[in-house]
Amino acid sequence: MSDFDNREEDGQKEEGLEEVKDQDTSDKKEEKKEYEDVCFICRRPESKAGKMYHLPNNICVCDDCMHRTMDAVSQYDYQGMLNNPELMNMLNNMNKDGKYPNISFVNLADLQGNDGIPNKQKIKKKKEKEKEKEADPVFNIRDIPAPHKIKASLDEYVIGQEQAKKIISVAVYNHYKRVVTNTMDDIEIEKSNILMIGPTGSGKTYLVKTLARLLDVPLAIADATSLTEAGYIGDDIESVVSKLLAAADNDVEKAERGIIFIDEIDKIAKKKNTTSRDVSGESVQQGMLKLLEGSEVEVPVGASSKNAMVPLATVNTRNILFICGGAFPDLEEIIKQRLTKQTAIGFNGELKDKYDKDPDILSKVIVEDLRNFGMIPEFLGRLPIICTLQGLTKEMLVRILKEPRNAILKQYQKLLSLDEVDLQFDDEALEAIADKATKKDTGARALRAIIEDFMLDIMYEIPKDDNIGRVTITKDYIEGTGGPAIQIRGAGYAITDKQAGAAE
Repeated sequence: MSDFDNREEDGQKEEGLEEVKDQDTSDKKEEKKEYEDVCFICRRPESKAGKMYHLPNNICVCDDCMHRTMDAVSQYDYQGMLNNPELMNMLNNMNKDGKYPNISFVNLADLQGNDGIPNKQKIKKKKEKEKEKEADPVFNIRDIPAPHKIKASLDEYVIGQEQAKKIISVAVYNHYKRVVTNTMDDIEIEKSNILMIGPTGSGKTYLVKTLARLLDVPLAIADATSLTEAGYIGDDIESVVSKLLAAADNDVEKAERGIIFIDEIDKIAKKKNTTSRDVSGESVQQGMLKLLEGSEVEVPVGASSKNAMVPLATVNTRNILFICGGAFPDLEEIIKQRLTKQTAIGFNGELKDKYDKDPDILSKVIVEDLRNFGMIPEFLGRLPIICTLQGLTKEMLVRILKEPRNAILKQYQKLLSLDEVDLQFDDEALEAIADKATKKDTGARALRAIIEDFMLDIMYEIPKDDNIGRVTITKDYIEGTGGPAIQIRGAGYAITDKQAGAAE
């Protein structure tokens, strides 16, 4: 091979390396363009602070902070440092190696992100108008599933609560039609926020989680118990929108079409007979009015409260669906008092204990009952859809154990199938588990605790013996009077724990 051919190959290799370098630099630029530049000092994003100065090590400083820094440096000469020629030479030559002078108390490598600011505190850039037109919309009116399809999908995961699933399916369908169309013949469609009322363990949070997963929209679940009035210790009211922004990967446009579920909403009811300031009750309800109705609010990015070191993003809550849920304890008594106001004497009289054993008493709730509970009328007016969930009966608990797509029993059967063991449950055993769960009065949450308890020994002992092929959970084992039926691989008979102990 001639020297000319070798030179050609070397040239091609160099060209290939240059192309790879160009691709790397372009990829880095694209990654950087995805997020806005944030000032390293005041933490304001580029959309708020304006043009940034780009310093070494990818640090950005806004125009205001740069001028303030230069003014401070020009006023004071720190111990003659500016007149020190050695220091000035170090500062002038620090870009040659791409490193700062040897300063031991600052480790820039510990700071995440390209410019020393974590990505969770950056805001994604808004798309340009031309790109917005070309890009497909987040939702298409033809792609929104009809209410009966939404309910059919919920049926695969949530057992019972037929009326609640129907109400939520219609409300969500109408809401996202409103989001997509924005206006119809100059008729503005109002937002339909939802208030869910149901006892603990009835499936309020699980219903919303399943709904968000089916619709593929960002979901934020916030707890109302941590919210306080502005200026007091606790989370600011805007923190619920901040969680949604984080769930949407700091994409404001995506977050503005998401769902916010505020749990334990009954805990911010107006306090009765209190002499101190109600910073976590009525004042929180008043502060949430603008969020529920729809307005532009400034929310902290990557934090739960506003401070000088956290950038702020402006989010419009007009198209965000708010779902508030709570157990509302003692609400049944308020409903009973209203229903039994009629005198118990005479031909049309009703017995005072008529509604004491009514399992569906919550479905008779009206706005007046919620006002008596402690919710202010302005807050209830922004939650026009009231959805009640029933307490779980024994039959519903048995169905929850085995019917949903990710039922608890199916999870344990999958775990043991990895050990090549077949796990079975008798119908009587399932009824015994449901009986125990009903006594605990914590809804579906009690099922997990009961199953974890009696499955502990099985999960511990099964991997010891490779000969075990099938384990059947019986009613006697659940009640503690016997053991599970264990079947050896290839054997046609079952050996119980008592028989195994006698054989030993």
